[in-house]
Amino acid sequence: MPDTGRTCGDCALCCTVLRVDELNKPARIACAELRDDGPGCSIYARRPRICRDYKCAWLLGSFGDEDRPDQLGAVLDLEFRGDRLWLEIHEATPGAFDRSDRLREIAQEYRASALVRVSDADRATDPEHPFRILLPDGYEQQVRGTRVDVYRDGRLVDSTEIGWVRRTAARIWRAWKLRRAPEPPST
Repeated sequence: MPDTGRTCGDCALCCTVLRVDELNKPARIACAELRDDGPGCSIYARRPRICRDYKCAWLLGSFGDEDRPDQLGAVLDLEFRGDRLWLEIHEATPGAFDRSDRLREIAQEYRASALVRVSDADRATDPEHPFRILLPDGYEQQVRGTRVDVYRDGRLVDSTEIGWVRRTAARIWRAWKLRRAPEPPST
């Protein structure tokens, strides 16, 4: 991995937005190991391997200096799944993607050559939580539980319900994952 010279600095957004199974930390909940007196990890020297190995796309040199996750309002990851490149946009707050000109600009740059997935950060522990996949040519899939709505240039062009076998398997998988995650603290 090339050294970009970038460091996290004051940013610890991944420690809130992303899930860390080794610490029983669900997505969208601040890690219990974050320091109270400022950004940083209280178990940095002995943090889990997943935390040591993780580098967001910004740390790896993608995007501009001004696109650090805490300034952008989202953690961005670039990854290959099979033979397709995916840009994952993990919103820091619900609706961050829609409020940010820069996030939409980044998504537009990538959607011709990659699938762009925007996580609805507000309901990450909800088994029916929605997410969006931005595709080339103005297409977008909005997935809500078992329903997939397809839009082109903002207009609904198709709507599909996922079949019962796939829907049942997905619900069992989500329920199993959610049972393993600790309850988020009440606010």
